[in-house]
This record gives sequence, C-alpha cells and structure tokens, in this order.
Amino acid sequence: MKNIKCTMAQALVKWLAAQSVRQLNGETLPGFAGVWAIFGHGNVAGLGDALSQYRGELPTFRGHNEQGMAHAAIAFAKQKARRQFMAVTSSIGPGATNMITAAALAHVNRLPILFLPGDVFADRRPDPVLQQIESFSDGNISANDCFKPVSRYFDRLTRPEQLLQALPKTMSVLLDPANCGPVTLSLCQDVQAETYLFPEEFFMQKTWSIRRPGLDEQELLEVCQLIENAKTPAIIAGGGVRYSGAADILSEFSNVTGIPVASTQAGKSSMVEDHPNYIGSVGVTGTSSANSVISNADIILAIGTRLQDFTTGSNSLINGKVISLNVQEHDLIKHNAVPLFGDAKIGLNNLANQLSGYKITQSYADLIKKLKIIWKKQREDVIISPGNNTLPSDSQVIGAVNRNVPKQTIVIGAAGSMPGELHKLWAVGQTDGYHMEYGFSCMGYEIAAGIGVNMAEPERPSIIFVGDGSYLMMNSEIATAVMMGKDMTIIVTDNMGFGCINRLQVATGGTPFNNLLKDTTHEILPKIDYPQHAKSLGARGHKASNISDLEKLVNECIEKKGVDVIVIDTDPEPSTEAGGTWWDVAIPGNSKSAAVLKERKLYIEARKAQKKGNSG
Repeated sequence: MKNIKCTMAQALVKWLAAQSVRQLNGETLPGFAGVWAIFGHGNVAGLGDALSQYRGELPTFRGHNEQGMAHAAIAFAKQKARRQFMAVTSSIGPGATNMITAAALAHVNRLPILFLPGDVFADRRPDPVLQQIESFSDGNISANDCFKPVSRYFDRLTRPEQLLQALPKTMSVLLDPANCGPVTLSLCQDVQAETYLFPEEFFMQKTWSIRRPGLDEQELLEVCQLIENAKTPAIIAGGGVRYSGAADILSEFSNVTGIPVASTQAGKSSMVEDHPNYIGSVGVTGTSSANSVISNADIILAIGTRLQDFTTGSNSLINGKVISLNVQEHDLIKHNAVPLFGDAKIGLNNLANQLSGYKITQSYADLIKKLKIIWKKQREDVIISPGNNTLPSDSQVIGAVNRNVPKQTIVIGAAGSMPGELHKLWAVGQTDGYHMEYGFSCMGYEIAAGIGVNMAEPERPSIIFVGDGSYLMMNSEIATAVMMGKDMTIIVTDNMGFGCINRLQVATGGTPFNNLLKDTTHEILPKIDYPQHAKSLGARGHKASNISDLEKLVNECIEKKGVDVIVIDTDPEPSTEAGGTWWDVAIPGNSKSAAVLKERKLYIEARKAQKKGNSG
C-alpha cells in the first residue's frame, strides 16, 4: 500500500477536499464548499499553510468575526438543505470561544458545520502558552472544552494519525438526518505541523448520500387508521420537510386529501402562501387561521418538527392526538405522539398511497376557507401604510418590503421582533424563500446569514431584516459581504433599543426598564447615523423617511449587485395582535408592583391549559 507523507493539517485539508455529497436533485457537489478562517497563533502556521497550499481544491474565506463566519457557514448549510456545508477555523483562546454561540445555534437548529479551533500544545513543552486556559484541577482542559456540550461530536486530536478515525466519524455526523449538527475537531497546534505517512486510499474521492429511513409497516397501518377516522385532521410542517426535499409531495398530498398545512419557523416556505390549503404559521407567532385549525384538530400530523414551545404555545395549543413523522427518536415521543419513524418524503409518499381515497369533509374545507379569509383581512389591516407623519410599525415595514420584491426573494431574519412578525405576515412566493433562525433566537445572525444564503443561492435576491439592536451586535460582516462581492438588501428597523423585549416586559406587568434606550439609566443616548456607518463599511447606505420612501428604495435596490442598507425609524410599541397564542414566561410570585401581581394571577390560570406529562 502506497503512503503519502503529509502534515496533519495537510492531510485534513486534502481529505475535506475529496468528499462529495449527492444533492436532492441527484447532482454531486463537494461536501465542503470552503473553509472560513481567521488566523492567529494556534492555526496560522499549521492549518494556514495547508489551506494556502490547497486553495485551488478547497476555497478559503476570511471574515471579520469568528462568530459571524460561523453564522455564514451555518446559513449556507441550511439553505443547501444540509447537503453542503463549510468548516470554520480560529486561533486558540478568544478566537475559539467566539464560535461557541454559533456552535450552540447549529446544535439547536440541527445544522451541519465543522469547527476547527486551534488548541494548546499536545506535548505541553511551552505550557502555559498565550491564551491558554489553565485548570488547577484538570490538566487536559482547554478553552475548547466549551464546545463539548454544543457539539454533536467532539474530538481533540493529539496525534496526526487520529485523523484516520476522526474524519469519517465527522462526515457521518454531518450527514446524519437524525443526529445532524456541529462537529468540533480541536487541533493541537504542534500536532498540526507533525508529519505522518497516510495511506493513499485515505484521500480517494468519495461520494456520500444522506439516508432516507423507510417506515415500519405496523406504525404506518396504525397512523393511516387514525387519519381515516379523523374529522378535522391537520398537518404541522417543520424544517424536516425542507431538508428531506418533501415540499412537492406535501403540496400534492394536501391537494388530494384536503388536509390543511400550518408551518413552524423552520418549515415556513415548504409551501407557498397562496396554496389553497396552506393556513399559515402556527404557535406563539402564528396566524389566527392556523392556530384555530390546530387547536381544534382531532389529529395533528407533525412532520419533521421538534415541537418546541413557540410551536405548541408552551404545550397549551394542541388538543388533538399527535402523529410524529420524524427520523429523530427523541422527537418521535414528544406530546405522547403516535410515532411514525422515517424520512419525511418517503413517509408522505407512503401515506399518499395508503390514503388514496381519503378526503376531508366539505364542511371542514369550507371552515378552512373561511378562516383563511378572516386572516387575510387581519393581515391587510396591520400591513397597511401609516401616514407620512407617523412612525411605522414592524408589520407595516414588512408589508411595504413584501410588496416590492420578486416572488423568488429569500427573506432572512433572526431574533427580536422580526421573526414573530415575519412568521405571520411575510407572504412566501417561492419554496425555500424563508430563512429564519429562531431555534436559538440569536441576535447578530442576520447579516452574516445573508452572506451564507447568497453563497448558497446567488441567483435569488435576498432581503435581510435586522433591528438596530442586532445591527450593533454584528455589523462587521457587512464589510465581509462587500469584500466578497455578495448581493443583499438589508432593512434596519431603528426603534432605539430592544423593542421586542420591552413589549414582553410590559406584557408581564413590568415597568419599561433597560430595554429601550430612553428607559436606561444612561444620561447620554447614542444618535447613530446607520446609513453613514454602512457606507463606512463599503455598502450603499440609505435613509427612508417614511413607508412610501421605503417602498421606492426597496424597489430600486433589490435587483442591484452589491450591498444596500436601508434604514427606517419605527415605533417600538405595536405588534400584530391577531393570531398568536399564549407563551409561558414565568411571572414573579412576589412583587411590589400591583401590575405584576395581577399578571401573576392570570399566569397561574393560563398554566392550567398546559398539557402535563409530555415527553421531550
């Protein structure tokens, strides 16, 4: 057997470049689309040299913040339906710990990314090195141990030949439909530079496929009997529908059976908004139509969703029997569900074949149509443009933008007010056109995610919604987007603080405090010129004085090359009242505030509607 002499870092990069993955359309593409890197001591000499050497086979991208780079990589993988992904490398110390938040985001959202943080010396000769965390009780601990609870697989490589085992395991996790998530290979900096005779076959080109588990016949039979006897069945479509490529079969299944479909944040855009049986978003950020149908459904087929609290109204919304079609056994048993283990696309195909004669009643179909008409009117009422002398609400901004972008536009957002309003109000014109990070609700994801989405689908225009709070957390990646020649339109809604949490504070009986800038204890409040700031980072900056101005600017910018940042002042108080459902936010049992004590009584009463004994 022929061997090839490589440093550990060279072998790592050479192996990553040799992996391919079969896509949903049957095409084969490189599994790793590139490596994001900020170099420092701990990765510049070893891995940096290898990435430079193999730059033709495996592209290297440079960001301005390690967390931002990871967000971009995660967004790319999400938009690619988890069938292409990226690696991210940093130095040891703060460079590595900067990525922990992104690792947690990927873990919660079950998205693939490979973290390659530099680590301390395996031989420990120069200990303690710069940026080393010294544990007084455990000599094996470094800062990278922080990755362990937020990684699906973690390995600290202390010998070059450990790659022979670690890399195939890495790929198996990244492509596992059930256990997909972040992988961390902690790279001791001296080991990166060590050489080893690797077997030549280790670097042979390999094509991987994501498995599609089939259904158990007995489970399928039980589920079909439940659906056939159902009077008011409904479907909740989660992210698994999109990752499985099951959007078309879901649409057809709904057409044939008439069963209405609601979507989670991750599942939104698995069906287009104007589908006759699409009833909107579900849960705390849901539409009145979807929540009414789901709360009254006798059978709920939950497809590819983990049924978190925003989806279920903190376990108070769902009253019927849940059927869980999922590849993750942890999710199958939630809400005492009837399990239907298997791939979403295969499962829907099997159900379609078994239920070929099933159709909901005309009276149920009429009710669905009626509820959709009611919601449509409610939506139109909240997105209508205000007068030019009035600060617009977030919902009015969303309506204005939605009216002025092509139907194939991808909308991007994350934490704060926008995910809730967009989940309800954004009308998706084309599948996979809604990219929201709401599993971890991570401020600062938005702009970096725009880079990843544009890399994944450069032919589709993208619009990014970001509040002033998130903008201030992670605006550095505007410079990265400009540097990389990416195309995006960023809408900055400036409500002078954290408007979403201020509303929650007031809704739970609290007095506005420390959320809006005017309610802080600081005497000097910042007056930030966001358009000028965006220009200083290389983007085109614009200020919309009102909704009419915003519509004009969006229409002009959306098809442009490059980065446009449009800023508009908004009112932090209003949100969409129609739709939504209760959310469990614990209210103090003792307070000097009468308002808090009043809300506490209402809270205790509301908790009675929660289901008890749910697993998961």
